[in-house]
Amino acid sequence: MKRYVIAFAAILLWGLTGLSAPARADLHITVGSGRVEPMPIAIPAFAAQTSADRQTGDNMVKVITDDLQNSGLFRVLSPRSYIQDSAAAAVHPNFSSWRAINAQALVTGVLTGTSDGRTRVEFRLWDVFGQQQMVGTAYMTTASNWRRIAHIIADAIYSRITGEKGYFDTRIVYISETGPANARIKRLAIMDQDGANHRYLTDGSALVLTPRFSPTQQQITYMAYYNNKPRVYLYDIDSGRQTLLGDFPGMTFSPRFSPDGRKVIMSLSKNGNADIYTMDLHSHSVTRLTNDSSINTSPSYSPDGKQISFESDRGGAQQIYVMNADGSNPHRITFGKGRYGGPVWSPRGDLIAFTKMQGGQFYIGVIHPDGSGEREITSGYDVESPTWAPNGRVLAYFKEVPVGIRHTERVAHLYSIDLTGFNERQIPTPLNGSDPAWSPLNQ
Repeated sequence: MKRYVIAFAAILLWGLTGLSAPARADLHITVGSGRVEPMPIAIPAFAAQTSADRQTGDNMVKVITDDLQNSGLFRVLSPRSYIQDSAAAAVHPNFSSWRAINAQALVTGVLTGTSDGRTRVEFRLWDVFGQQQMVGTAYMTTASNWRRIAHIIADAIYSRITGEKGYFDTRIVYISETGPANARIKRLAIMDQDGANHRYLTDGSALVLTPRFSPTQQQITYMAYYNNKPRVYLYDIDSGRQTLLGDFPGMTFSPRFSPDGRKVIMSLSKNGNADIYTMDLHSHSVTRLTNDSSINTSPSYSPDGKQISFESDRGGAQQIYVMNADGSNPHRITFGKGRYGGPVWSPRGDLIAFTKMQGGQFYIGVIHPDGSGEREITSGYDVESPTWAPNGRVLAYFKEVPVGIRHTERVAHLYSIDLTGFNERQIPTPLNGSDPAWSPLNQ
């Protein structure tokens, strides 16, 4: 069973309910050029006939508003400034009324109950100054599915105006932490990217680390320590079934899926050396990719599966390297001061995110695969484990700070930040959180 069920989705671009198809609007945001002035957008209440549908509509508007504002690219105008009634705007906007409050874009919606108990959700995105519809979409769904429909609508708005894929209809898996430092309880947890629909996947009886999503299936790979033995598991999100991938001698680090979901790549420590291996998920056959006396760990595939980034101290210090998927042609790409680790390839393929340690400070940065264009995105006492949103424009990570009189305890929270280094936001979690991993779209 999929994460949610959308009974029917009809994408009716440019012509819902008989409206003629307008010309393509020019309204857009360029998101790759540093700090962007947020676009003023109006999102009045969705029109509905029943109180239940009105409440659902209000809930959806709240989620859409939060999604767009949290991206840092949109400024949702206060409903107190709206001149036209929302029900009238849903029939046809009075564009002069929306221009009067400086709205550049307008979102209208209508919820209608059907005889079979489902709800029809219709939304439209309007270019206020161009006086034309940019997108019109309708969904038939169950009322309980309203939150996901709201994320999908926010994605459609984001995509149409920015020209980039949205990332709101996604989830984050992470490690939930509680307890003192010497007896930390770590559980696998999952939630929507905005912190909603939170639930725990493991009970805390075993220490769990480094969860990662499959790019193709409803699965997570992660490490767990049972009786002090490191094991690599697959967790099926829909069924809750855990499958042991391997009970490896020595230590195991950072398992991660290949782009086609057919392999898991990881670092295994044998006789004091750590090397990179792949495991075929069908045959469970293991292939060694590195073979030297250095420490090689934290592998991450490029999105086309042709290359692998990893960290190694083969040059005398912890740095980032790139090699071909078969282990050939390993070459160093970082040469700055400090130690580099945890490389993660962007889903766009254009950048590799990393953690850097220098002078008692941690940094999260990005670099091109050829080693050019290195820049820092954020820094702190301890910032680690960058993970990419599926559109490659936002990073999530965790930030840890010491607390207490003697600084013997610590608190860790999840954050997201725009690729430009602006718009850092804390992602709400019930307890401390670390080691996030962002899902692909529609997981």
